[in-house]
Amino acid sequence: MGGPLGNSGSAENPRTFSRRAILVGTAGLAGVALAGCQTATPTVTPAAPPPSASPSALSAYRALPNERFPIPAVDPTKVPSRFHRQQVSYPTNEAVGTIIVDTNQFYLHLVQENGMAMRYGVGLGRAGFEWSGRAKVAYKRQWPTWTPPAEMIAREPELEKWSAANGGMPPGPMNPLGARALYIFQNGKDTLYRIHGSPEYWSIGKAVSSGCVRLIQQDVIDLYGRVTPGAAIIVV
Repeated sequence: MGGPLGNSGSAENPRTFSRRAILVGTAGLAGVALAGCQTATPTVTPAAPPPSASPSALSAYRALPNERFPIPAVDPTKVPSRFHRQQVSYPTNEAVGTIIVDTNQFYLHLVQENGMAMRYGVGLGRAGFEWSGRAKVAYKRQWPTWTPPAEMIAREPELEKWSAANGGMPPGPMNPLGARALYIFQNGKDTLYRIHGSPEYWSIGKAVSSGCVRLIQQDVIDLYGRVTPGAAIIVV
């Protein structure tokens, strides 16, 4: 007799009810669709700027094109800053001009006046740990010839071609002694201990496979110019 009753108790046309349900449902879906299309603004973390080198470090490790064998610039950011050449406070009773190699800290100090020293970072090879004590710089050489000791040749026979009998390895950018070398003698006898340059600047501050005390090429050139033959050297 009568149609369905709503909340008000009045009859409602089924067609009207169906149309209203469709409209309500469509509106709900639209709301869901809109919510799904919203894009949250992402939080962007800016990339950390690359480490920068100080002007003094860039100058200290600049290219040296006028060397006998041109030396390329070193990127100071590739070497921890504590191993950069720098003047530091260094109170000691040792005479000015003394070289002190600290094999624990990978430092070489050249004693200066007024409680100061020029400090260089070093890399240490097997031979760099084998000798310690007090000796002297007998002489120094620019772009030296390298002669591997007999013990090294015994371990690495391929080095025989650079033996003393064969004249050693001539100077050059790949020579293990680098651009400069200081030769250490004790009581008039060669200790076979050398302070020398190396193009492998990334090895500074580390224990490496061979060699004695290696410095960045630019650093060993600076040290060479400050050291007088006969200067004392202490390795601790």
